[in-house]
Amino acid sequence: MPAPVPDPRPSAAVVRALEGRTSPAQPPPPPPGRPRPSVRTLRLLTVAVVASSAALLTGRAWLLALAAAPLVLLALALPRSYARRIETSATVEPSRCFEGDTVTVRITVAHDGGAVRLDPGVTLGPGLRLDEVVVGPSTVTLRHTALRWGRWSLGPVDLDVYDAGGTVRRTVRVEATELSVFPKATQARFTPIPVRLPQRLGEHASPQAGEGVEVIGVAPWVPGERQRRIHWPSTTRRGAVQLHRFAAERAADTVMLIDAFGDVVDPATGVSSLDETVRAAAGLARAYLRTHDRVGVVSTGGTTRWLAPGTGDAAFYRIVESVLDVRKDQRFDGAGLDRLPPPALPEGALVYVFTPLSDARMLKVLRDLQGRGRRPVVVEIPSGDPQVEPGDVAGELGLRLWHADRDAMRFALRDSGVPVLRHVVGESLDLALAPLLSGRIGGRGRVR
Repeated sequence: MPAPVPDPRPSAAVVRALEGRTSPAQPPPPPPGRPRPSVRTLRLLTVAVVASSAALLTGRAWLLALAAAPLVLLALALPRSYARRIETSATVEPSRCFEGDTVTVRITVAHDGGAVRLDPGVTLGPGLRLDEVVVGPSTVTLRHTALRWGRWSLGPVDLDVYDAGGTVRRTVRVEATELSVFPKATQARFTPIPVRLPQRLGEHASPQAGEGVEVIGVAPWVPGERQRRIHWPSTTRRGAVQLHRFAAERAADTVMLIDAFGDVVDPATGVSSLDETVRAAAGLARAYLRTHDRVGVVSTGGTTRWLAPGTGDAAFYRIVESVLDVRKDQRFDGAGLDRLPPPALPEGALVYVFTPLSDARMLKVLRDLQGRGRRPVVVEIPSGDPQVEPGDVAGELGLRLWHADRDAMRFALRDSGVPVLRHVVGESLDLALAPLLSGRIGGRGRVR
């Protein structure tokens, strides 16, 4: 689990930019584009009108002096010209980042007329925090911190453009841009492999004889066979040439199945099960890619998204990009699918299922995998216990039933031959995968 991002006290400029604005699911209504009086102009006019009305009602002429002062100030501040044509452009650096990184939005304003003053109003998108607002003569710089992984909308910026005297303003909207925030992968190094490996060159020793580097036995030399390495003790003892036999080296196909049917938040710690699910899957995917294995991903929930297994560093970013659409501005789609597309599961692929085991629909997906002859590995992401008030007898009984139901679910999976591993948030994923290293998955062979 990544270290929590500190939440410093916002500056006055940040408070002003966010004042009266929230993070709605829909953008705020568009501002009026015509020139209109500023708040300062309205205040001066209000003072003048009130003082003049008081002078007329009371018959005291000295009150007109109170009305004359704001009118003089307003006359002196009235612009000879104001910006009639305003053009804006925005850049986001970077457009892709990891959790905790800083994202800078620069807005450049081009206009006609004289000098202007800029005053931004920011509608902050989800998953982000506004840290700094810097306003220049023709630019506005916004610095955000990416708090959570996902594909987020930065939110529209309503830019008030004032004349030099601050009496007339026009508001232009800079439309929202999209930001891709990648999850910080959980630390993982272990890469368990299945008994049967596809016929593809890799780094895992296979039980079949081949051209690897790991010795699996000794056999007599056959005419025409390359004398790669002679086993001299056996050759001397038997009087005939004996050669080492080496294991073939193969690569594994691995699929990360992500349970995105919902997002369960631990009431005690506030940890999101979807956050930890994606971080753990990303960490294990990176570990397999380091050993030159092929890794694919399937996310269930709403729309089933999948990516065929690939290899290399580029495959890791393709995997993460395909998962980001699971959380698009914290919205989920429909009810999801129970059956996975066949192209997403290559023959002989090892399937890891990352799930909090909180949705019964995931059990249907697991049964579908077993019906196809696949033996998945379930990595349970803890979601925390429901909170029960002290002295609530019915609540405590319900909590016991909830625990019994989850224990029965785990027992049913293990009884059907599916390993169920529990990943503790904040710890290395290797601790959860360690039981798989006692043998190859699906058999009793040795695991590297």
